[in-house]
Amino acid sequence: MMKSLIIFITAFSLGVFSLGVCAEQLPPQIHKIVPLLKGLGTDPILIAAVKKQNTNKVSIDDIKKLDIRWRATPGISSEMKAMMNNKSALRLSEFEQTRSYFFELFLMDNQGANVAMTNKTSDYWQGDEAKWKESFNSGKGAVHIGDIEFDESAQDYLVQVSVPVMDGNKAIGAITIGINLDELEAQ
Repeated sequence: MMKSLIIFITAFSLGVFSLGVCAEQLPPQIHKIVPLLKGLGTDPILIAAVKKQNTNKVSIDDIKKLDIRWRATPGISSEMKAMMNNKSALRLSEFEQTRSYFFELFLMDNQGANVAMTNKTSDYWQGDEAKWKESFNSGKGAVHIGDIEFDESAQDYLVQVSVPVMDGNKAIGAITIGINLDELEAQ
């Protein structure tokens, strides 16, 4: 926490702090854990959950309507609770507990809609965001490493790493994993 405060004060005083993004460079440890994160994208439980949701073929209009309701909902609705307690959410929670620096994981389908999560996400539909677009990559799959941002719920600096959920050689969804940078650098 102290390191984060020093980074914030330094960045702010140098005028390099803008729109909640710190100018700090990503620590090299991020790239070292990418293979571990990519491995999560081949977990059979997660693949099965994404495949099941993909077969529902929900229209993008319906997803956007649900997204509006999601963002307007204070607290956690029964629908959200179900996404935090399903089999794939429990698998994400198990993975999250393997490292102290993992924070907030969520699983998305082939349209960027939430399938499972360890914490309530700010919105239901991630399909319009770089984390989903670049990791799903039109079904080709890729790794996306986001910007360093201060996370209000963690009260620390995080970076989100997104990896594809792979069914053979095809991306069918994506997973975003929040990484607490102070915790990662302490390892």
